[in-house]
Amino acid sequence: MVAAGAHRPGPLKQQNKAHKGGKHSGTSQRRVGGRVSAKAQPRRRLRDLSRVDRRHQALQLRRQSKEAVLAEKRSLGSRDGPPHLVVLVPLHSRAAAHDTLCLLQSQDSVVVRVDEGKAGGFALLCPRLKQRWRFATAEAGDLHAILDLAKVADSLLFILDPADGWDSAGEHCLTCLFAQGLPSYALAVPGGTDLPPKKRLDARRKLAKTIEKRFPEAKLFPLSTEQESSLLLRHLATQKQRHLAFRDRRAHLLAYSAQFVPGQESDLVGTLKVSGFVRGQSLNVNSLVHIVGHGDFQMSQVDSPPDPLSLNPRAVKGPKRNQDMEVQDDSVNGTCEMEEDIKVLMKADPNKQESLQSEVVPDPMEGEQTWPTEEELQEAEASLKANRRVVKVPKGTSKYQAAWIVDDEEGNQEDDDDDDEDDDIDDDMMEEAVSQEGESAEEEEEPAEEECETMTISECLRDDQYDKKVEEDEQMLERYKQERMDEMFPDEIDTPRDVPARVRFQKYRGLKSFRTSPWDPKENLPRDYARIFQFQDFSRTRRHLFRQIEKGETEGALVGWYVTLHICNVPVSVMESFKEGKPLVLFSLLPHEQKMSVLNFLVRRHPNNSEPVKAKEELIFHCGFRRFRASPLFSQHTSADKHKLERFLRPDTALVVTVYAPITFPPASVLLFKQRSNGMHDLIATGSLLAVDPDRIVVKRLVLSGHPFKIFTKTAVVRYMFFNREDVMWFKPVELRTKWGRRGHIKEPLGTHGHMKCHFDGQLKSQDTVLLNLYKRVYPKWTYDPHVLEPVPWVRSESTLPVQEVEME
Repeated sequence: MVAAGAHRPGPLKQQNKAHKGGKHSGTSQRRVGGRVSAKAQPRRRLRDLSRVDRRHQALQLRRQSKEAVLAEKRSLGSRDGPPHLVVLVPLHSRAAAHDTLCLLQSQDSVVVRVDEGKAGGFALLCPRLKQRWRFATAEAGDLHAILDLAKVADSLLFILDPADGWDSAGEHCLTCLFAQGLPSYALAVPGGTDLPPKKRLDARRKLAKTIEKRFPEAKLFPLSTEQESSLLLRHLATQKQRHLAFRDRRAHLLAYSAQFVPGQESDLVGTLKVSGFVRGQSLNVNSLVHIVGHGDFQMSQVDSPPDPLSLNPRAVKGPKRNQDMEVQDDSVNGTCEMEEDIKVLMKADPNKQESLQSEVVPDPMEGEQTWPTEEELQEAEASLKANRRVVKVPKGTSKYQAAWIVDDEEGNQEDDDDDDEDDDIDDDMMEEAVSQEGESAEEEEEPAEEECETMTISECLRDDQYDKKVEEDEQMLERYKQERMDEMFPDEIDTPRDVPARVRFQKYRGLKSFRTSPWDPKENLPRDYARIFQFQDFSRTRRHLFRQIEKGETEGALVGWYVTLHICNVPVSVMESFKEGKPLVLFSLLPHEQKMSVLNFLVRRHPNNSEPVKAKEELIFHCGFRRFRASPLFSQHTSADKHKLERFLRPDTALVVTVYAPITFPPASVLLFKQRSNGMHDLIATGSLLAVDPDRIVVKRLVLSGHPFKIFTKTAVVRYMFFNREDVMWFKPVELRTKWGRRGHIKEPLGTHGHMKCHFDGQLKSQDTVLLNLYKRVYPKWTYDPHVLEPVPWVRSESTLPVQEVEME
């Protein structure tokens, strides 16, 4: 029998430590208490599968993945899917891209359709194989066109030189493509028949050894005969497709034809009708669309015209060749004879359509304020009436002007107070007046000299251009010195002597520990933060959107449909660039992707570029499907809540780049370019999008240094850190440290010239340096610009200055 009153242990009962069972399978159960609750059980079956069932399960998973790959291969280029988009990329100046195109067009039992515009693209239709391809060509030096086409291409066909493979420009192009994300590819080597038969094998082996570094398991396809071109087409159709995450979750489209309809108010802005095949995901008319290189726009309507690349001969009226000519002529003239066959799939709903608003318009009067009562307003009016005075003014003077007219006595009193400021202003105005008179006199004398005589300018004036180049080299040398100084003495600065340190560093603060000391992310935010959008939980929003995409809940034009998009308020420059042969690439935006926020990229310095890149220097970003210009901040990549600012882009570690930019949901690749003075773009860093987080704290550190003057057991007299007594008292609470690891604090100032007595946890060495750390949160500059100029064809720079040659003074 159990007693009625059970014994309960008192507060002084001994509590033994729990048993540590090690890191094996039963550890978690023991820590819970040996028994797992019902809620902690996984959703899968509780019973263990037998050996035969495990084999069957693995077999089913392999079969499902194999069927998915086969279904993807069959849908690409088939009747129901979009045409297989192949982009030809020549990697050498001597690569015969035109011969490759002619060889591919000379296939038997293949119908050739030539695209409009100057791009030189064409389509191959093969009813016997039930396949259709579309080929687009990118010029060798056009970096933007190559990157834009690679964003939407199913396969890339690299054209190599039989002797060298690729040159320096081709190497630069491959580096950018690998950093952006490489789809499926093939390597073709046209030509090579002019070599003797004995040397062909040696050239083939040399070329295979050259490409082994970039493409370790790639196969070279010679292109000299029609049979070899058919083998290449079969390889392109049957190879496994590589997936790029940023495009698989968004609908994208490469324009097959385009037509511009000017608006009623202006001919410079109108409606752009873009036709093409939907890829990636379903395209909804209510979502926004991004035209790569031009900006975000709204759609008003989606039509379904007849498919110009149909494999079904019954869909094409009339003879094939005549119909080809008619389609080409109609696309050039911008009119279609089969308007009665065009069906309107959907029209935009104003209630469901995404807004183009990218920024929050801050209200400066939004803060709390007390509104005056009626009694206060009456008192103010009475005081105004009492202060009224009669002043003689010229005829026609308004009340506002009369309020500024003062009597002689008042004017004399005010003049006495503002004498110093007026003197400075008068001196400045006198200098400006003299300079303007001198300029005007020179301008008046110049026409007379031009009329009197004619001069012949010699070629020796090119020395000015040479001097300009020398000035650029001197600026680069100065930046190298600054970078070396920052490496040798990180964040150290000299305390100014003309300004008190408590005034110069009044925005900085001291921290007990950079890692553990608290810092409020909402404290003293700049005005630009009132213009951006912020998520309550960015990761949860991202998971929710991607889950909807995987379930296929979006409505709209399905993948593989040939549609015409009516895009509103598009500038005419978009159509002009398309007529010049530039590719027109469109991406549909996910919700919120048009809104501005703070983006953080994790990048690593490219090894081929060694020029110093300073923080807040304008760079060119290629982020996913966007490209823009911005001035970023560089900070360390750590797991703490605060991240130290880096003044330069370090070559030996990964850094986080912070900018104001439109929201983009990761994963997305990022490429950082720097524009040279001649318009060329140099690749300086590559990486990926880390997160969209305005609360990421980037802290700038300043280090003030002093030298021990007199050293005792645990105290020392330090000088040259401050130069007056008030500064020592102001920074007295901040902890000190030394380069040799000692820690201490300021006890008291000595004298009036900045000497101070400091106490440390050990005796200092005479060669040690005393440091004081100050911190301030910094924010990026709002310099976002979506318009990026076309780069000049890239050429390797030979005038770079090695870092070892920089001498420090």
